[in-house]
Amino acid sequence: MARERVALVTGGTRGIGAAIAKHLKEKGYKVAANYGGRDEAAHAFEAETGIPVFKFDVGDPAACEAGIKVVEGELGPIDILVNNAGITRDGAFHKMTFEKWQAVIKTNLDSMFAVTRPLIDGMRARGFGRIVIISSINGQKGQAGQTNYSAAKAGVIGFAKALAQESAGKGITVNVVAPGYIATEMVMAVPEDIRSRIIATIPVGRLGEADEIACAVEFLVGDEAGFITGSTLTINGGQYCP
Repeated sequence: MARERVALVTGGTRGIGAAIAKHLKEKGYKVAANYGGRDEAAHAFEAETGIPVFKFDVGDPAACEAGIKVVEGELGPIDILVNNAGITRDGAFHKMTFEKWQAVIKTNLDSMFAVTRPLIDGMRARGFGRIVIISSINGQKGQAGQTNYSAAKAGVIGFAKALAQESAGKGITVNVVAPGYIATEMVMAVPEDIRSRIIATIPVGRLGEADEIACAVEFLVGDEAGFITGSTLTINGGQYCP
């Protein structure tokens, strides 16, 4: 590498995002972790890992443009983008409010435009870019109570396929990782009996680990993955095989 490559991980201070950020730093990348809330937890992550954190709303194009300028001002041009940030606002569709629908679409899908758009021109000009989007098993198969989340996570797959075709000639790859049930703080907070029922549907017989997702992302952002673009890597222990 001519210079140390810079990676931005959205939602990078917790769960899968934190694992990705830490893993990329260990592999020699300069990493910035975005977050949207919970200042105390984010700054604790920064203190623990040495990874600088940057607060901005990934669903707000103006906030993203301003936040990315700050990141690039401190670390240099961003070569690698991991669009990981996401939220849930679950509920049966016949009871769902537009506010819950809109909140999930804004953070999980609008963010594809808001975060990626300020970076794509620089990647094109430099002739290199790696974009990895974290989708979900429920964006592939759907999930009752998650029409908003499933719609958004399915939408990012279409976004990646289209952007991959536009960007391939400029040295930019765009791929998706679709995790199944991972042993994050959120999943481990689910009551044990429900968690056991989930595990019973996973052929490998366990939850995934966040580091397993991080290793896949590391491969996709590397030089060796330059011929892989527009792909969706499913990592769910065989629970769903699209």
